[in-house]
Amino acid sequence: MSFTFGDSRELCDRLLALVRSGKKTASCGALRDFTEGGEELPEVGRRDTALDWDGNPALLIETTEVSIRRFREVTEDFALAEGEGDFDAWTAGHIDYFSRNGGFDPDMELVCERFRLIEVLSCAVS
Repeated sequence: MSFTFGDSRELCDRLLALVRSGKKTASCGALRDFTEGGEELPEVGRRDTALDWDGNPALLIETTEVSIRRFREVTEDFALAEGEGDFDAWTAGHIDYFSRNGGFDPDMELVCERFRLIEVLSCAVS
């Protein structure tokens, strides 16, 4: 399976760089995007290709853990594993992201995924 991080070129480039550097080892998405959007839920052991904004393969990752939890139940440990700053920065950034992409609710369910980087396929920044 393949996917693109974020909802803009800038965010995609930043998140790919965080994964390449080893700072980002987790990600989350709204459960509604999987149930309503038809995306497959991640599974432990599955390998996915993260694409750059132009659709080119950038990274190969392998899922190591999957859980579903409400936004308000995301732990600081998980938020820090996303590599996007401290817990307050993670919270603010994700409230903004979900607000732009279908709506935010502190009780919304998230698919929380931890992964490991298998291979860098491209270092090019879009």
